[in-house]
Amino acid sequence: MTDTETFETIRYTADVVVLTPGGDVLLIERDWPPFEGHWACAGGHVDPGETSRQAAARELAEETGVHVDTGDLHQIGVWDQPGRDPRGRYVTVAYLATVPADTPITAGDDARTARWWPLNALPDQLAFDHAQILSAAVALTAHLTPEQESTR
Repeated sequence: MTDTETFETIRYTADVVVLTPGGDVLLIERDWPPFEGHWACAGGHVDPGETSRQAAARELAEETGVHVDTGDLHQIGVWDQPGRDPRGRYVTVAYLATVPADTPITAGDDARTARWWPLNALPDQLAFDHAQILSAAVALTAHLTPEQESTR
């Protein structure tokens, strides 16, 4: 390594797309900058000693009151595009979970509110690159096997 090389601080996060069988998605309204007042998937930082899957389940419970087993989370992909977050370099692993349509939700932790949205009528103000994550989740649902479908 030379004196001119520098290292970038990278923050590790996890996000969760939660769908109902009828095609609604659970989003939170962010209660702080950046993107205060915008809608986003539940998610947040991976804590020391956690996997991204564990963090996804924890953040989902903290922000929406929805509890899922880590085994019921299907990885959608990794988003690591520089500039995806104005606070600095963030890399997120996104997961998909499906819950019954009557699953109760309660905004908590960092969420101003939590709400079910029809996938065909999403809010205009989605935070970060969550529109891309939602699109990838919808595409993934088309490729799950019947066994995977039954665990979603």
